Amino acid sequence: MKALRQKRVLVVEDDRKTAELVKLYLERAGYTVAVAHDGGTALEKMRQEEFDLVVLDIMLPGMDGLSVCRQVRLDSDVPVIMLTARVAESDRLQGFDSGADDYVVKPFSPRELVARVQAILRRSSRDELLTGPPEVTHGKLTVDFRAGEARLGESKLRLTPTEFRILAALAREPGKVFSRGELIEKALGLDYRGFDRTLDVHILNLRRKLKEAEPSADRYIRTVYGMGYKLEVSK
Repeated sequence: MKALRQKRVLVVEDDRKTAELVKLYLERAGYTVAVAHDGGTALEKMRQEEFDLVVLDIMLPGMDGLSVCRQVRLDSDVPVIMLTARVAESDRLQGFDSGADDYVVKPFSPRELVARVQAILRRSSRDELLTGPPEVTHGKLTVDFRAGEARLGESKLRLTPTEFRILAALAREPGKVFSRGELIEKALGLDYRGFDRTLDVHILNLRRKLKEAEPSADRYIRTVYGMGYKLEVSK
C-alpha cells in the first residue's frame, strides 16, 4: 500500500528564532517544513517545489508579505496564513484582500498556529464537496467541485481555497439563504476562531472577482438583510 505523502508547509518569517519555533511545532505535528526568510526566496522556493500551505509573515525585508501573497495568488490557490504584529482590523482586512485565507496575530501560541494549519488543510481536502454532482451551472457560472475551480463564461476564476468553498456551498443549494454561521462552518470550519468580519471580506473579494470576469455578475451573490447570503438563480 502506497504511503500517504506528508503535507508540505512553507514558513516565511524573517525572525529566525520564530521561524525555527514554528518549524519545530509543525514538524512535531507531522508536516514537512521548509523555511524562507524573505519574500524573494519564498517565491523562488514555490516555483521549484510544491507546498500544501504557506505561513507568511507580513513584515519581511524587501518585498513585504502582502506583496508576496498577491504574487502567489497570480498563479496559485495554495492556502496562506498571515502572521503579523499589526492588530488593527483595517490591517487584517488588507491581508484578506491580498488573498490570505486566515490571519494569526503576534505574539501567538505555536499550538494555536498548528491548529489553524490543521483546520485549513482539513477544509482543503474538499471531501464534503465531492458529494453530489461533480459540477453545477447557474447561468454563466459553473462550479466544478472535483477540480476545485469555477468559471464564469469562458473565464476561469482565480479563487483562494476559502473563496472557492464559500462559492461551492452557495452553488450546491442555489436560492437557499445561508446564515453567516453556516457559511463560516462550511468554508472556515467549526473550529474557526478568527475575527468577526473575516467572512464578509471573503464575500467582498468573491464578488469583486466575479464582477471582474463579468460586469453584470453582481446578481450572483445576494445579501439577504438580517439573514445572510444566497446564490441568485438565473431566470
